[in-house]
Amino acid sequence: MFGFDTEKMSQMMDTYVIPWGINIVMAIAIYIIGKVVVSVLVNVLSKIMTRSQYDDMLIDFVKAIARAVLMLFVIIAALDQLNVNTTSLAAILAAAGLAIGLSLQGSLQNFAAGVMLLVFKPFKAGDFIEAGGAMGVVKSISIFTTIMTTADNKEIIVPNGGIYGGNITNYSAKETRRVDMVVGIGYDSDLKKAKEILKEMLAADERILKDPAPTVAVTELADSSVNFVVRPWVATADFWAVKFDFTEAVKLRFDAEGISIPFPQMDLHVHKDD
Repeated sequence: MFGFDTEKMSQMMDTYVIPWGINIVMAIAIYIIGKVVVSVLVNVLSKIMTRSQYDDMLIDFVKAIARAVLMLFVIIAALDQLNVNTTSLAAILAAAGLAIGLSLQGSLQNFAAGVMLLVFKPFKAGDFIEAGGAMGVVKSISIFTTIMTTADNKEIIVPNGGIYGGNITNYSAKETRRVDMVVGIGYDSDLKKAKEILKEMLAADERILKDPAPTVAVTELADSSVNFVVRPWVATADFWAVKFDFTEAVKLRFDAEGISIPFPQMDLHVHKDD
């Protein structure tokens, strides 16, 4: 009832079916093999970064980016096997990437800064820092922002671009810190006695380090007082406790020793016209 032209069928098989079948099989093979190779390369990259002690968040992010980029090449190679015009596809992807980059310029700046922070590690979670116009303890560092907690328990979310683009002061980077204090006494007080009392108080506090030795010196003859600079070295964790305790102790000890701590004064001269 139905007649088949075997010659045409054979020609169609040779011209279309078999070549397309081979191309499809090759494209599938390229995709499968490429996927395996990508997984191996990404795992090797992950092990190298882990040995280098990079942040886990950065490792996961780099793995995701590397996997996406490599798989894109694998897909383009597979499509090329199917005679798809991959040049036009690459041009479209490049144009789309440029448009997205221009529209997300600020976000990309924060992203780049976040990567730099995670790579170079100027601070870590738990450090007390001053950066990006904020001061507090670092709670977490992400790709786009850094979260800090202030001394009065406020949470601050700072864009990474603002942090990496300015000065970063890490108060927790070193094991020791110097406490800088200024103590003023009245001009009628015994200067040498006050200096010896300050040295004695520093020596009595076990939290104050012996090396480097603390400094006690007259730094200024001010309008209302003779000012001492007091600079002991302490463990970073003891910084605020020593500063607060020593300031209170100085006031109590000077009161007991009869050494005055003056407050700013102004003399007024009144002239009466007769």
